[in-house]
Amino acid sequence: MLSSEITLKFLEQYSNKDSFKIICPYCGKYFERDKKYLKNNLTRNRSILCSLSCSTKFRNIRLGYGAKTIYCENCNQSFAKHNSQIKKTKHNFCSNSCACSFANKNKTYGQKRSKLEIFIEKQLCEQYDFEILFNNKKIINSELDIFVPSLMLAFELNGIFHYEPIFGQDKLNYIKNNDDRKLQACLEKQIELCIIDSSGFKYFKPDKAIAYFEIIKNIIDSKLLSNNRIK
Repeated sequence: MLSSEITLKFLEQYSNKDSFKIICPYCGKYFERDKKYLKNNLTRNRSILCSLSCSTKFRNIRLGYGAKTIYCENCNQSFAKHNSQIKKTKHNFCSNSCACSFANKNKTYGQKRSKLEIFIEKQLCEQYDFEILFNNKKIINSELDIFVPSLMLAFELNGIFHYEPIFGQDKLNYIKNNDDRKLQACLEKQIELCIIDSSGFKYFKPDKAIAYFEIIKNIIDSKLLSNNRIK
């Protein structure tokens, strides 16, 4: 049930319930509040948000403080966004869905993509609302599996072909040389490159794939936390 759809009449209708799960109108996350809290805020015509942080940001946007109206680069819908967030991202989208759609339409893929890469891309697009590039060849003139521009952070998912001569020693040497060139190019551009060994991932299974996503997510979250502390 959306916060905007909750009314005093609705609360009275479900008088047997002590609490309700609703959606924060700012961050879109589900949270739970008891009936008395909801009733008091609705009586005072107050917006119901999940945290003090979201309440402050939501109020500032409604009052026009530190935010302005911009247009989504994918669907062209207008929405409000903080100036600080606009400065951090090259592109602006009204939702994660639009961000992923835009990325899919504008990225340059390599010829072969594993099911693991496709799975992780979907998970990252659903998890984060900032720009993430997949299989982009423009950053270092060589393909990066995952690149987060705002964090200058990249990931490579190296399968078994990067470690064993499946197609012969010459092919393995070529792959290793290419990996070394990527690392050097990232160092020159001050991009932190994280190499993830996925050679043990031979058959796609969601329960195994999620473990690789969690590795990437933990690194990104750690980087975000570190950046916030510096600020």
